[in-house]
Amino acid sequence: MKLKKRIILAAVTSTVLVTVVLLLDVENRLSYPGNFNVQAEVPVKYSFRQRHLQRMSNGSRDASLAVSASGQLSAASDDPAHPSPAGGEAVLGEDPSVSKDPQAIGTEPPDPYLDLQEIVAKVKKLSKRSGRAKYHWNPTVGELLGRDSRENATLWDNFHLSISQDELYGARDPTVNRLLQYMTTLPISHISQKEGGTQIKLTIEFIDGGRALFKPMRHPREQQTLKNQFYFTDFERHNAEIAAFHLDRLLGFRRAVPTVGRTVNITRELYMLAKGDLLKTFFLSPEKNHCFHGKCSYFCDTAHAICGSPDMLEGSFAVFLPGDTEVPRVRWRHPWRRSYSRRRKAQWEEDNEYCKSVKETHPYSEGRRLLDIVDMSILDFLMGNMDRHHYETIKMFGNNSAPLHLDHGRGFGKAFHDEVSILAPLYQCCVLRHSTLASLLRCSPT
Repeated sequence: MKLKKRIILAAVTSTVLVTVVLLLDVENRLSYPGNFNVQAEVPVKYSFRQRHLQRMSNGSRDASLAVSASGQLSAASDDPAHPSPAGGEAVLGEDPSVSKDPQAIGTEPPDPYLDLQEIVAKVKKLSKRSGRAKYHWNPTVGELLGRDSRENATLWDNFHLSISQDELYGARDPTVNRLLQYMTTLPISHISQKEGGTQIKLTIEFIDGGRALFKPMRHPREQQTLKNQFYFTDFERHNAEIAAFHLDRLLGFRRAVPTVGRTVNITRELYMLAKGDLLKTFFLSPEKNHCFHGKCSYFCDTAHAICGSPDMLEGSFAVFLPGDTEVPRVRWRHPWRRSYSRRRKAQWEEDNEYCKSVKETHPYSEGRRLLDIVDMSILDFLMGNMDRHHYETIKMFGNNSAPLHLDHGRGFGKAFHDEVSILAPLYQCCVLRHSTLASLLRCSPT
């Protein structure tokens, strides 16, 4: 009997000891959840990435880009829409007892891109040895028309005649800065509504005969595109046109039309010069502000009117290109054009091998055009411009004409979002000019 009691007592004691050990272990895990969650987090992340990469590799984007996209998801804690926990509130997977050093976060130095820098340097040396840059023919409109700039020619004429097959203006051409100054100061002699487009634009004529395209300010600069709004229903921004010109210039493309901001008086400079149907759309708002809306296919009604404060209105002025009769242009459908549909996707969004068919199609099968499209996609990506459905070239230059970078009103709408699909020509074709790469590296923080 004593032996049986001893066995029972030993069993009870061992059970109590095991229970105490388990309680201590659970308490330890709850006190230090970081050690517990690290192991559990790995298979979850792996499963998520594997599932979504599998889907995206068969879908609209390259699988390699999905890796960077999943990295953006992990950075959601920096999004203002996802605020950090309040004081005293623990974060899952972190030890609240351990103090954080703010300087220790994000101390990883930026990538200096030494491998890319080396590639650019090698190509530059090869170009100097072969002398290819010396023999590049870059004719201007004036040369092909047999007309040179003359002393009695206007500044606008000199700009038109200096347009070349590679760019709209030279890197050191003083004409551009003078044109920007002209458009901000010259008196306006005539206005008319420009036909076409979904939103109102005015053709401005100055007293010296020069012309500019006026896009009025519709909403404040800090107002971004609504999250549930499609790219093809967004309002155009006048400041996007101005910023696009400077960005294009900074990247060394010089294919965007010189554009500058100007504040006009609706009463004296627009209403007094308006005629016909445009004049009928001017009215006074309940707030006693002077407004107008013109006539167009989309945002031209009283509900979408352009209003001053009370009659002062800011807008962008872009230099007019030469007329189609003298310097005709060719309009091309962009090969990476979006579907402009709420449900249907474009072919390139579902076919990662889409570039192969583009390379077999004229004019992308030879010459410079495909590289020009890649340049344009980089510019659009930096602006967040998804509204690139067509582009134009100058007819007299043939297929050697660089595409003109026009119509950027729907850019810069999402300051905190990078739409990687805009770079589809780059990551699907895997080609890039070394001069474009050099410009990007020159603009990098390192």
